[in-house]
Amino acid sequence: MPLNRRTFLERSAAAGAGVAVAGAVAAPAQAHGGHARPRPRKRYSFTVMGTTDLHGNVFNWDYFTDKEFDDKAHNDVGLAKISTLVDQVRKEKGRRNTLLIDAGDTIQGTQLSYYYAKVDPITARRGPVHPMAQAMNAIGYDAAALGNHEFNYGIPVLRKFEEQCDFPLLGANALDAKTLRPAFAPYSMHRLRTPHGKDVRVAVLGLTNPGIAIWDKANVSGKMVFPGLEEQAAKWVPKLRSMGADVVVVSAHSGSSGTSSYGDQLPHVENAAGLVAEQVPGIDAILVGHAHTEIPEYRVRNKETGKDVVLSEPLKWGQRLTLFDFDLVWEKGRWTVEKVGAQVLNSNTVAEDPEITGLLGDEHRKVVAYVNQIIGTSTAAMTTADAPWKDEPIIDLINVVQTETVKAALAGGAHASLPVLSQASCFSRTARIPAGQVSIKDAAGLYPFENTLEARLMTGAQLKDYLEFSARYYVQTAAGAPVDTAKLTNADSIPDYNYDAVSGLTYDIDIAKPAGSRIVNLSFEGRPLDPAARFVLAVNNYRASGGGAFPHVAGAQQLWANSDEIRNTIIQWVQAKGTVDPALFASVDWKLTRDGVPVF
Repeated sequence: MPLNRRTFLERSAAAGAGVAVAGAVAAPAQAHGGHARPRPRKRYSFTVMGTTDLHGNVFNWDYFTDKEFDDKAHNDVGLAKISTLVDQVRKEKGRRNTLLIDAGDTIQGTQLSYYYAKVDPITARRGPVHPMAQAMNAIGYDAAALGNHEFNYGIPVLRKFEEQCDFPLLGANALDAKTLRPAFAPYSMHRLRTPHGKDVRVAVLGLTNPGIAIWDKANVSGKMVFPGLEEQAAKWVPKLRSMGADVVVVSAHSGSSGTSSYGDQLPHVENAAGLVAEQVPGIDAILVGHAHTEIPEYRVRNKETGKDVVLSEPLKWGQRLTLFDFDLVWEKGRWTVEKVGAQVLNSNTVAEDPEITGLLGDEHRKVVAYVNQIIGTSTAAMTTADAPWKDEPIIDLINVVQTETVKAALAGGAHASLPVLSQASCFSRTARIPAGQVSIKDAAGLYPFENTLEARLMTGAQLKDYLEFSARYYVQTAAGAPVDTAKLTNADSIPDYNYDAVSGLTYDIDIAKPAGSRIVNLSFEGRPLDPAARFVLAVNNYRASGGGAFPHVAGAQQLWANSDEIRNTIIQWVQAKGTVDPALFASVDWKLTRDGVPVF
């Protein structure tokens, strides 16, 4: 069979031959000394852009305050900003030399996403298209991994969202509980055309968080199971390579630290992206999600190959866009990754894309009108400004709603006679209930998470342990030393939502003492707490599922559980009462002390 031009060039390049055959091509030019010049290597560069933890943010808008989003660092949020950054990168790199992916937690987090899951649900007959699907389709996403919060509204909402997306939702470790086969697409394969006539095949493997099995047990139990990320990556990456993938990118809704914040409740590591990079050969880069931290570039050496895997996590809510820049070289008949680097772009450097804001303007206005509906009045203004270090009426409001709800649920049952206590956290330091008219956004702002309410059976001794664990939140401060509230809380990076105040008991927290021995004067109804006494704890499902690794509660007997969000329960309570009067429920049950002297 005669040689054609392509096979001749490839063979002659490999052998260093310089003879023309049948006039097909001239011999290569000769360098001084009679040696053939080395043929230049074929090279190609492309960029994978990534977002994560968008949490329902399209506009640079805070629906809980009803104004443009802002924080101390003047970050901006939303897909409209991301769209502008994506357009800039595509213009610079060339559209066909880029991919755009996401690492999960897309459809929960703002009142915009809540509205289209619950108020005007996408699952209704002839229902609307989810704003996040509309925006991500318009921007041109190529793939997105599933996040744990995708399951908050139930599988039917997630399936409808998946149907509305023009790109695949990936979850190699989201398996059907009966068949143990993937319930979603495990991966997507993308071909990038190069100037050399040899396409680059890029595989994107999606991995989600195994904690879904616990955190959304009510929605997934008996339907789906979620094995560990390392196990499933080890199964799929070799398959993707055997299918011809030149580059393997993992989109993982899992932090990079290798830890779990849920104690023994999770059967697999929660934040496993770094372990996947270290243990599974054949991965070039990992887009990290879930942890809500900013990691422009983090390199992990694979134990088997000795090669670096590049990880990057862009900041949540569309505040950052990750860029993975790949440089490839053609050698031995295939594309090989020569170099990978990562960086993040800040969305506060650009304007919102008018195409996206225009596309969803009607939806935005509907939700703004919804959150501004008046549901009652308040006799006094309440804020969370001091709630991280003082027992404030606004947190008492959460606890009284939870306590009354659980008491009503248990009435007439075997546990109706037990006292009901309640836990609550300061989820936002900017939440407020104004004096006068109270709107949905005011009440909802107290509880920005989609948590539901449970009742768990606890003993006095267990509650003491629970409170000691919670009190780790404070930085140890000697008696007489100055107290700076800016440095008093969040010891060991404990977030505000993992500090619980418990109503129904009275106690002091001695911050001069080391963590583990701070709870003093712990009493119930004016008497020292009986370690053997039994109580009902009204607790959110996140904490009851092991969130924050608080002792005893996850293993405690569940007496009751509700499927409605605590946020809605608060809204309904305010509507039913008509008037919120802190004088009827506010009390100082706990305070910070040092050697018996109150700090405030």
